[in-house]
Amino acid sequence: MVPKYVFFTKGVGKHKDKLQSFELALRKAGIEKYNLVKVSSIFPPQCKIISRAKGQALQNDGEITFCVMSENATKEPNRMVSASVGLAMPAEPNHYGYLSEHHAFGETDETSGDYSEDLAATMLATTLGIEFDPNKNYDERKEIYRMSGKIIKTRNTTQSALGDKKGLWTTVVAAAIFIL
Repeated sequence: MVPKYVFFTKGVGKHKDKLQSFELALRKAGIEKYNLVKVSSIFPPQCKIISRAKGQALQNDGEITFCVMSENATKEPNRMVSASVGLAMPAEPNHYGYLSEHHAFGETDETSGDYSEDLAATMLATTLGIEFDPNKNYDERKEIYRMSGKIIKTRNTTQSALGDKKGLWTTVVAAAIFIL
């Protein structure tokens, strides 16, 4: 059971009930009709990234679907929430990569996205034996990772939102959806 494809998606939902807010975020992400099973952070070797539309066309309603998902929620008006999934892919297609989940309060899309991407890239770099200074900022380390020739791609999918000003639950999700 090694996934052949993956697509990335995100969404936000608001409702008076937390569970319904989560459901609405899944709907916005287009993944509400699957039985989602969260898995850990390995990006399978030779897994191809496809569009959300193509991925949805390959899935059936009610299908058990493996994913790496980040979620966050707040009921506090105007509180910023974010959820992000980062990806780091190795240059060698037969080697696995890493996905990471990050969720935070008070972070924008860019800040959360950079953080999740950094997490994934750092996990992959340590696996591949790339030497780097963990105290340097991500932009500096990213350059070292790329120059090594061992990491070819990093990216993230991130959703942030301000908590509803009337106090409704606000839920954000970001996910990498695997297709077998």
